[in-house]
Order: sequence, then C-alpha cells, then structure tokens
Amino acid sequence: MPFRVLMVCGGNTCRSPMAQALLAHLARRAGYSDRGIVAESAGVSALDGQSASSNAVTAMAEMGIDISGHRSRRLRPEMIDEADLVLAMEGHHLDAVLRMRPDAAGKARKLADFDIADPFMMSVDVYRRTRDQIAEALKKVLDGLDLQADRGVCD
Repeated sequence: MPFRVLMVCGGNTCRSPMAQALLAHLARRAGYSDRGIVAESAGVSALDGQSASSNAVTAMAEMGIDISGHRSRRLRPEMIDEADLVLAMEGHHLDAVLRMRPDAAGKARKLADFDIADPFMMSVDVYRRTRDQIAEALKKVLDGLDLQADRGVCD
C-alpha cells in the first residue's frame, strides 16, 4: 500500500499543487519507487477543475516540474479519510480539515511551523519564494517519515 499525502490550501491552484508536485519530485530523488508515496492536493474553498495559476506553473517549470495539467479539487471528507498524512498550508486550512474530520487530528498538521502565505495574484518572485519554502518544509517531512525508500508511488 502506498503512503498517501494530501496537501491542503485554499483554492488548490497555487500552493497545494506546487507542494504535490514537489513532494513527488523529492520522493523520487530520495529513492521511492512507483508504489511508495502518492502525493495529492485539494483546496478547502476550491472550485473543481481550475488550472494551476500561471505563476505557479512558471515557478515549477524553472525546476523542471510540469504542473500545467493540474486541475483543482475541492477538499472532501473521503480525501482526508484516504490520506495517511494531511499537510495544510495555513492554520485555518488545518482547522477546516479538522472540522470536516475531527478524527484526523493524529494525521493532520501544518506543513511548516509557520503559515505558508498565499501567493495568489502576486509576482512570480513571490511564487518562487513560496515554492522554496514548501520545498524546504517537504524535505523535513520526508526526513521524518519512517518509510522504506523502495516502498514507492510518486504521483
């Protein structure tokens, strides 16, 4: 069984899609095969089917990661249920997860010790800083996971 990580933000067009793609990228580089870690994302106030923001696409493309095919998904209770770990970008996103599924408290937390601010409608430089904050936080998450490096999936 793969280890499922769900990234949660607001609209699922900036931070959580970048986090999803970054986790898959970092997990591959760490040696996880095609069945170990499944990275997913959703937004607490997302409209289903929206594209990733153009600046998010640009910031990720600079790392050789293509998120141009991303489509937003609204957070649903079953997504939380299916996840082994839920990582929220801000405290109020975590609160929304726990309101939806109070029993997820043991597997849900903020991605970083601080809120990762929403770069929506900001410059590509802000998106780059956000991308880099997310990448650093995800490296710590990966370091803290007790998984075998040959376990798995990186979507």
